[in-house]
Amino acid sequence: MTIEVRPASAFEDVRTLLGPKSPTANVCWCLSYRIPAKLNNELRGPARGEYVAGLCGSGTPPGVIAHQGEEPVGWAAVAPRADTSFARSRTIPHLDALPVWSLWCIRVRPGHRGKGISHALIAGAVEFARSHGAPVVEAYPLDNGTARVDLTMAYPGLRKNFERAGFVHAADTTSVLAGHPRVLMRLDLR
Repeated sequence: MTIEVRPASAFEDVRTLLGPKSPTANVCWCLSYRIPAKLNNELRGPARGEYVAGLCGSGTPPGVIAHQGEEPVGWAAVAPRADTSFARSRTIPHLDALPVWSLWCIRVRPGHRGKGISHALIAGAVEFARSHGAPVVEAYPLDNGTARVDLTMAYPGLRKNFERAGFVHAADTTSVLAGHPRVLMRLDLR
């Protein structure tokens, strides 16, 4: 099985991975951390997908997509931290003034899990950020140890997967998700 990770410039692929089954449903579309809270609350139903379609067609796509052949099988959101709500976070600390990129969501489609796709997504997101000049990539994964994590709440990734990709623990946070603390992990690309 060959996995290729590409920029998320094809909206149909993003819709396959993040869109709702019902077009009028309200789902995240991976916008919750990307846009200001007011806009996030205002965008409803199809307007959320339309916003993401605009991002896919912009100069910098909103993340990367893992493909098995031509089938989209996984998603990772990555962008400059300054362009996300992490720039204003009270629970995830700022360590310095570097223009870091944030990697905050990893999603693998059911039926494709357990095949290393999340590892490919992390590597692909790092390469995407590097190609756009990122000096450092940050992630805010769950520090779950050996405890199981509900898959719907595992979207920030798991600490051990980021360690495997070369990220190092840079700071603790006060953020908790699904009962697990989140840590700030960094990969220096300089």
